[in-house]
Amino acid sequence: QAQLVESGGGLVQAGGSLRLSCVASGRTFSSYVIGWFRQAPGKEREFVAAINWSGSITYYVEFVKGRFTISRDNAKNTMYLQMNSLKPEDTAVYYCASDLRTRPIATMVQIGDYEYWGQGTQVTVSS
Repeated sequence: QAQLVESGGGLVQAGGSLRLSCVASGRTFSSYVIGWFRQAPGKEREFVAAINWSGSITYYVEFVKGRFTISRDNAKNTMYLQMNSLKPEDTAVYYCASDLRTRPIATMVQIGDYEYWGQGTQVTVSS
């Protein structure tokens, strides 16, 4: 059974950095699109970034461009979200997700576009 497990969340001051990891198991995810989403308290889950199967194409939501970097290491079945210059409004539970579809990743920004999900990791940014 396919499984995604996130880690790396925590409490950080505004302006700080965190690197989230998402380890996949149960199948080889090297052919899968990977997405990161987040959900703040009282808000809907929203798209953050996506990366294609090879890591050659990435796509970001506007409010994280220049601050967050998505990457993957297919040999380790691990995906990453490097988050720099964090702001209090980045506080949320962050989820990784994956799907085997081969659509352009810029079109894979909805929750329903992804089949597999992790349990989430909490990121809290203090002001």
